[in-house]
Amino acid sequence: MMSNEQKQAIEERIVEMLRTVYDPEIPVNVYDLGLIYRIDLDDNGILDVDMTFTAPNCPIADFIVTDVRTKLEDVEGVAAVNVNVVFEPEWSQDMMTEEAKLELGLL
Repeated sequence: MMSNEQKQAIEERIVEMLRTVYDPEIPVNVYDLGLIYRIDLDDNGILDVDMTFTAPNCPIADFIVTDVRTKLEDVEGVAAVNVNVVFEPEWSQDMMTEEAKLELGLL
C-alpha cells in the first residue's frame, strides 16, 4: 500500500508530465489549459485520468490522448494508465490557469 507521501509525490510528477503535453495549435500545455478534469491514482499504481478538449471535434484528439498516456506510463510508480475523454462539463476558458490566460493574452 502506498503512503500518502508516496502518492502525493507521484501525483506531482504526473502533473509535471502533463505540463509537457501540448495541443499543437495552442502554445499552452493541457494541464494549464484546464483540459485535465480528474487525476485518480489507486494504491496499485493504476491511474485514471479524465480529460477533455477545447472542442469536441478536435482533429488531433487521438494524438494528444496517446501523448498523455505515453508520458504518464513513464512516471515511476504508475503501473497502468486509463485516459477517459469526457465532454461534461463542457470546457471553457474559465478552466485555464492564470498562467495560461496570460500566455494567450486573455488577461
